[in-house]
Amino acid sequence: MSDPVSDPPSGRRKPKNRSQQSLRRPTRESYSTRTIHFESGDASCVGTLYLPARPDNPPIVVMAHGLGLWQSFGLPAIAERFAEAGYAAFVFDFRYHGDSGGEPRGLVSPTAQCADYEAAIEAMVATDDVDSNRLVLWGFSLSGGHVLSVAAANFRVAGVIATVPFVDGRSELKRLIRAPKTLVKSVASGVRDRLGRRVGFGREVRIVDDPDGFGVITEPGAKRAVFDLVDRESNWQNTVPARVFLDLPRYRPIASVDEIRCPTLAIGGRDDRIVPAAGPEAAADAIASSTYIELPTDHLSVLADDFDTVVDHQLAFLRSTVAHR
Repeated sequence: MSDPVSDPPSGRRKPKNRSQQSLRRPTRESYSTRTIHFESGDASCVGTLYLPARPDNPPIVVMAHGLGLWQSFGLPAIAERFAEAGYAAFVFDFRYHGDSGGEPRGLVSPTAQCADYEAAIEAMVATDDVDSNRLVLWGFSLSGGHVLSVAAANFRVAGVIATVPFVDGRSELKRLIRAPKTLVKSVASGVRDRLGRRVGFGREVRIVDDPDGFGVITEPGAKRAVFDLVDRESNWQNTVPARVFLDLPRYRPIASVDEIRCPTLAIGGRDDRIVPAAGPEAAADAIASSTYIELPTDHLSVLADDFDTVVDHQLAFLRSTVAHR
């Protein structure tokens, strides 16, 4: 299942993306890393396990990225901070993305990605170096919705951190309805992709585009912010199969959050135009044991300019939820 633990080199590193160049990075003496492969559905998924130097058998945080992004785009910096504080972190790519397998490349399927989280949980249960009884799910944006959906059905989860989570596809549909031409183009692209893939002619759409362009996300500043998270050496493409326009409006994690029984931290951004704070707040209100924090951030600044503030809140939640024994 896993490759050997790497020897931790000394010194500090700079991130390979523009947006996090100024962050403090823990020294590599404070943690080690291991590559772990696990099967999910029709593909093999790949992730990186960050193990703290101490304590032994630490709690584990399972993490994946948002819409169409790869594990290396900003998440290692969070995993390192968690490991420095004594928590293991497992950061993985969904199937069809990054180092994970599966076709078609770039496919965003909420159902498949929730199943990938479940498979990642099983991989951590099978890992001797972590305490899977103290397992926390972490998600951002679309994956923030996934962790809520998974926790509603998986009672082994000890806690959830949902950062600016996408919780209700109906809000996306309402946004499209206000722009009829875009709605028609989106639906037509999604149908063409879904039908065309059967005969080898799918259709791609940009993940982020300029406000006057055509993409899943076109809010001002989003394109630059996403590109600044992408590693300099990455071959990532700013596209996903267009059927995403058919799947996202039907995806409603908020419909099941009242089934969540573990402590949950939901973080909303006061200036978030991609996932307005009203959604995360409504989801938190429906969870029996939840903490909602609304910060003066936008959707993507939580991984950049507002990184330290957000991670501090997440670490405080981990201390209160899965404190070291």
